Formats: sequence, C-alpha cells, structure tokens
Amino acid sequence: MATCTAIAGLATSPQAHEIADHHRKEQWHLSYLKTSTAQEISQGSGVVVAVPDSGVDRHPDLAENILPGIDLIPGGSGDGRRDRDGHGTGMAGLIAAHGQKNNQGAIGIAPKAKILPIFYSPPREDGDIDNLAAAIEYATARHADVISVSAVASISVRLQRAIRAALDAEIIVVAAAGNQPISSMVGYPASERGVLAVGGIGRDGKHAPTSVSGPEVDVVAPAVDIYSTSINGRYRKGTGTSDATAIVAGAAALVRSKYPYLPAAEVVHRLTATAVDKGPPGRDDEYGYGVIDLVAALTADVPPLGFEGATATPPGGATSAAARPAGADGDGGSTVRGWVTLGVIVAAGGGFLVWRRRRRADDPPPRISR
Repeated sequence: MATCTAIAGLATSPQAHEIADHHRKEQWHLSYLKTSTAQEISQGSGVVVAVPDSGVDRHPDLAENILPGIDLIPGGSGDGRRDRDGHGTGMAGLIAAHGQKNNQGAIGIAPKAKILPIFYSPPREDGDIDNLAAAIEYATARHADVISVSAVASISVRLQRAIRAALDAEIIVVAAAGNQPISSMVGYPASERGVLAVGGIGRDGKHAPTSVSGPEVDVVAPAVDIYSTSINGRYRKGTGTSDATAIVAGAAALVRSKYPYLPAAEVVHRLTATAVDKGPPGRDDEYGYGVIDLVAALTADVPPLGFEGATATPPGGATSAAARPAGADGDGGSTVRGWVTLGVIVAAGGGFLVWRRRRRADDPPPRISR
C-alpha cells in the first residue's frame, strides 16, 4: 500500500506574515477550479469527511474543522489529531482548511466541512491493509458523509467488505487512481465498482505524467505542485493523485452539503456528468469523464441516473423541489432522502438556462451502480 503524493516541505521564515499573504496565490488549483465562485453557493457545511492517513495536525489554517478521530496503528492511543509526516494534514487542508484572518493561510475546497482524522499509516511507511479496512469501518460507524482515500492498496476480503459496506451506507468513497512509476494500473480501492476513482492533471490542464490511466478512472483534478497545510504550522507542496483525490473529496462535500438528500450515487453522478470533457470526446482512460467543475456540479441541471432526457425549464421557471437545498420549501428539511435532481436552473445574462452535459451516444454510463 502506498500514499499517492510526492511532498516537498515548506517552512515559514521570519517573514511569516508576508509569506502568509502568498499562500493562496500558491494554491493555483483554487483559481483553476473557480473555487471562490463555488464557495458562494456551498462551503461544505454539515458534511463530515473521513481522512484515513497519517493523522491530521492541528494546523492554524485547519484546527477549527478537525473532529476527534482515532489512532489505529499498534500502540496508538490518540484521537487522530497528530500527524507524523504531513501527508494526512496536507490532504485534510485541501479538503477543509479554513485559513486565517484577512484571507491569510491556505484554504480548502470545502472550508466549512469537518474532518474525521484516522491515523492508520505509520510515518514514511506503507500502511497495513487491515488497518485501512479498520479505518473505513470506523468512518462508516461514525456516519461520515465522504471518505477520502489518498492511497492504493492490495485487495483483501476485509478491505473489500469495508468499502462495500461504506457504499451501502450511502457514503461517497473517493480514492486515488495511483502514481507512475510505482503503479501501472488503477489501484484499489479506486478500482472498486462504486468508488469515485480520481486521476490528475497539471497546470496546463493536461494529463499529469505521474497519474495512472485506466478504464476505472472517473474524473481528474489538479495534481501537480499542489500547495496545502503540513505539520508544525508549516506548508507543503505535493504532486500526485493523492492531492487530486482530496480536492475531489472536497467537491463531493460541497455537493452533499447543498443537496443533503441526494443518494451518494447521485452525488457522484453529478460530479461525473458535469465534468469538463478532455481528450477524445466522451470518457477516456486518462481523463475519465473530465476535469471536475465545481460550479456546474452545484448549479447545473443533471438528469438522474438512468434518465436520458432533461426536463426543460422555461425562463424564470421554478426550480424542481427535488433539486432544492434542504429547507428551501419551508418544510424544515423534511424532504425524503433519495429524491432525484431535476430542473436546477443557472442564472445567465439575466435569464435562466437548463444545462446538460453532452455525451456521445456510445458513452458508457458513469461507473457508480452497485
């Protein structure tokens, strides 16, 4: 089993205040994904993202969003809120860092989501498969909404059962496809049916050479020179599908926060259906369905799984009740879980338009059925 990030640590110098002003500028993926626009719509409030990794440090940019978790390695007796090598803190920061005053510090995709830290991987070592399975089991028992797995592992019966139990519990499981040359094919659990498998792109929007390709890849996200939090109040810059996975987990948190009654499969479908197509038309092995589009995932009209026709919404027409955020009907959020998304409308030029991703007729459906 291996994590999927190559990391360079960045220490804060005596000019810490000056450096802090530049942290978000270093986070090139934020502007690339139009994160600030997406965060005007959703910031991940009410969503818990489990991060099985090396633990999560109480970094100043992240501390308010870290829940008590668990240490699972032999001899571990803590609550997951101490990192040993920076990887887990980096992933958590990409998901849910809240930054500091005056727009200083790093910020995550979903800065109001909560992180459930699970320490299962010893520092600078490959984690144990049974420990990863135990981490998934713990996240499921704690009713996490999203599980972000920035690692690849061998398949074991226990791990496979743990992943399937999480999926059956309506948890969105996001996992790294893997990095070359360590891996040559999409690893596990990303290869498990129902798991959202994530590959990577570079600053130019093209396939990152480090990212593994394969038929299981669902979406891609930035994966090169990704700036985030690290241990001891420091920052790190990483390259790999670990980082892309954490970013997509943050995207899932945004969608789940806005549409809390959508089944997990429909949240995944919303992310794949609104992805920006890259490479050959339709799904391909390098980009999957494309680069995640945070704004479209939160606002676009997306027919539910198995539904091939989009319901037209006239200019100024009402948004479908099924697609409204919790409480939009004044019902106290009592909408039945499992309603499908139909008729979300997007403001454009003073009017409204229905958006639907165009696909080739021979495109396979998103790989999310169980």
